[in-house]
Amino acid sequence: MQYEAILFDCDGVLVDSEPLALRLLQEMLADLGWHLSTDECETLFIGKSTRDELQLIQARTGKKLEQDWIDEFHLRLMQSLRQKLVPVPGIIPTLQAVQVHWGKKMACASASEYHKLHLQLDMTGLLPYFEDRIFSGGDVPRNKPYPDVYQKAMSVLGCAPERCLIIEDSVTGITAGVASGATVWAYDPKHNPAPLLELGVQRTFNHMQDLPALLSIAYPCDASSQ
Repeated sequence: MQYEAILFDCDGVLVDSEPLALRLLQEMLADLGWHLSTDECETLFIGKSTRDELQLIQARTGKKLEQDWIDEFHLRLMQSLRQKLVPVPGIIPTLQAVQVHWGKKMACASASEYHKLHLQLDMTGLLPYFEDRIFSGGDVPRNKPYPDVYQKAMSVLGCAPERCLIIEDSVTGITAGVASGATVWAYDPKHNPAPLLELGVQRTFNHMQDLPALLSIAYPCDASSQ
């Protein structure tokens, strides 16, 4: 195999959580007087931790926000995720195929807090594919777009950056992945590859179920029909 390890971002790559989080963030920012379109909200916050962007929110709204605002956002988001969260289409058979070839050399590395990552993967049935190989940007000195979380994951897996593949979907995450020295492929369901390629992505793909073929591996048994 060309790659010794594969690292997956979580939100937007493994689970379809980003629309839920962005919708809630839009509502809560509007309550503060900052009205953003969906595209504007996505540009500013996709792939980032809301906690890390608190200073920006305070600057734009002119309001000092305490920990209770972050806590309310997380509480409401967890409620929404429990009710509506689903896996990204095609990710389960894709992970089955990747697991056959890479086993414990696959991990999840995200900007989200660890408890949110664990909950999302558990709720969607994806946790067994990663077990204890879940890495949070909240547990390293600098979150994405810095490469720290990917560097930590590669260190734990014992994989040099040049032998590692990262699957990302956001500008923030891609920036982190490229800075880590690994190869980055972008999941691009919106069919807008140009800005992703400009960031240093080496390949884009539009359907998650296409990933095994791009890796030159086969789906196990009838997994491709799931």
